Amino acid sequence: MKRPFHITSCCHTHPGRVRSHNEDTCLANTHEGCFLVADGMGGVAAGEVASNLTKQIVEKKCTTRDKNSSKAVQQLVLDCLHAANAQILEHVQNVPSHKGMGCTAELLVFSATEYYLGHVGDSRSYKYRDGALKQLTTDHTLVQVQEAQGVISQEEAKTHSMKNIILRAVGNSENLEVDLIKGDALAGDMFLLCTDGLTAMVSDEMIKEILAFNGPLDLKATMLVDQANHAGGKDNVSVVLVGLQ
Repeated sequence: MKRPFHITSCCHTHPGRVRSHNEDTCLANTHEGCFLVADGMGGVAAGEVASNLTKQIVEKKCTTRDKNSSKAVQQLVLDCLHAANAQILEHVQNVPSHKGMGCTAELLVFSATEYYLGHVGDSRSYKYRDGALKQLTTDHTLVQVQEAQGVISQEEAKTHSMKNIILRAVGNSENLEVDLIKGDALAGDMFLLCTDGLTAMVSDEMIKEILAFNGPLDLKATMLVDQANHAGGKDNVSVVLVGLQ
């Protein structure tokens, strides 16, 4: 598939400074134009199982996708996440001790001139274009709903005691609802997919400053993870950076 831009990417994941193991996973497949971060939940290593099952399905489906049709790319995003949802539910049936496991997901796939993003949970995706940082996703959390309804302020939401209550996750319901976001992809764009281990510790202003830094993607990803850990590293942190040139 010919694109009017060249894709570069990297992914970094780190357990943070508090957690004993890493339930996050990330994927950056530049050749296929397919990128993922997933934040596992469920404890007793079950969260790690959920995020890795999702990664495996995305890896498999992205290598066999129709690369010439925007409609097919859009359907691929939905198919990957629904297949991951079904796989996690099946796993829980076979391993009842893992009941309650699931994961968030940010799945970004490119067609020739557009991007398609599937979003579930409280991980986030951003687009950096012409010096401006835009959050593409809305957190699927109880606190976000309350903020949208005007019950609490944006500042109150940042420190709310229930800010970690997630309303949607891959593997938590037979009827998975996916936010599908799409837009034009232009040379010069940069995309950031990240788990809340980054956004809970690092402000959007600092994220923007790091993305604006004149350096390679891999260094910027390292700087983002280091900043989260410097701020306390209270959770696993994963970032995927995608640059279009």
